[in-house]
Amino acid sequence: MEKLEKITLDLDGGSPVEYFVLEQTRIGGVDYLLLSDVEEGDGEALILKDISEDGEEEGVFVTISDEEELAAVAEVFENMLEDITIEE
Repeated sequence: MEKLEKITLDLDGGSPVEYFVLEQTRIGGVDYLLLSDVEEGDGEALILKDISEDGEEEGVFVTISDEEELAAVAEVFENMLEDITIEE
């Protein structure tokens, strides 16, 4: 298995937290990331939406607040990674 990319997030101004990037996709011109706090096995998953402007040096990601959008993106990731199930 190849090594997963890690990213560090500064959540709500707290201590930085590292997550593994399980997958990324682009839907309707918007980029989404599927992250996990563990490299393998059951862990906490997080789906983030990229709201960065073109040309920004660092990405700006937010959690998805719209339940329909979140369900649709989660379904896409589940189809991409057949061995995972995302629970809300």
